[in-house]
Order: sequence, then structure tokens, then C-alpha cells
Amino acid sequence: MTLVITPDPSRHGTGTPGSDPTEQASVWQPLRHLLTALDDDIARLYRERDIAGVRPRFVMPLIRLGRRGAMTIQELAACLEVTHSAMSQTVSALRREGLVRSVAGSDARTRQVTLTKQARAVLPFLEAEWRATEQAVQELESEIPYALSQVVRDLEAALARRSFRDRIAQHLDALPEP
Repeated sequence: MTLVITPDPSRHGTGTPGSDPTEQASVWQPLRHLLTALDDDIARLYRERDIAGVRPRFVMPLIRLGRRGAMTIQELAACLEVTHSAMSQTVSALRREGLVRSVAGSDARTRQVTLTKQARAVLPFLEAEWRATEQAVQELESEIPYALSQVVRDLEAALARRSFRDRIAQHLDALPEP
């Protein structure tokens, strides 16, 4: 994994009005790049192990369906704590890859999502990979002075005091009118 986290300040503007804000040194982008690089490493592992059609974002819903059985999109979204819209998009992508299908629910108005034979065949590997990924994160945490899980808890506590939306809005409101 090759990851450049610190931008070269000499290549960025001064932050003056009218300058391109996307060319300024960013605190946000390195985190986004890091998460993308980690997901890319997991996806590369899938390719190396001939796990076709699976992306890292698919694994949690696939495991949950494998463990709990068929669910509606709404039920799956609720138990994974994502929006219905996000889960609907994920299920559509899973369907395109041949990993899930929809079946009639308990009444004519509902459809349930269930795993296909292809998904069931890769499920043991996906569960093993999930556990191995958690172990790798714990290993990484032991190598750094401030654990990632602690960073997340600290950020959640700070955001509970004042939301990210409110923080952004405050900075927007402080800007001079264009």
C-alpha cells in the first residue's frame, strides 16, 4: 500500500479569497485516502483469492444475511445502522454481482433479500477475512501511540457535544459574503 498523507505545502495556494480550496493542504483528505487505501488492500486480497464480485462494503450485509437469513432492505438497513437508500443501493450492487436475490416476503407487498448459492460459497472466507481484518486493526493499534478506536471514541464524544454539521455551519456563517 502506497499512501502519501502529508501534502507538499509548496504546491498549495495561500488560502486567499478566490483561490481554489481543493488545492489547499487538507486535514480531511488524508483520512479519506487512508480509508480508501485500506479498502483497496482488502479488495486486492479478494482478487488474489479469486473471490469474484465482492467489494469490502458488501461483506457486512452478506455476513448478516448469512447469519440471520432473509430480510427486507429496511430490516437489513436497520440492523446495519445505515439508511434505507444506502442499503437499497448496496443490495442493487449485490444483485448485479449475483450475490443476492429478492424473494416474496410474508405478504404480497414485501420482498426479502436472500443470499445466492454463489454468496453462500464465499461466506466462510468472508467471515474469516472479517476476523483477520479485525486482528490486523488491533495489531496496527498496538504499533501506534494513540489507538484508532480511541480516536473514534474521542471524536464521537466531541461530535456529541457539537455536531459536525453545526461546526461546518459556524465556519460558513463566519465567512464574508461573496
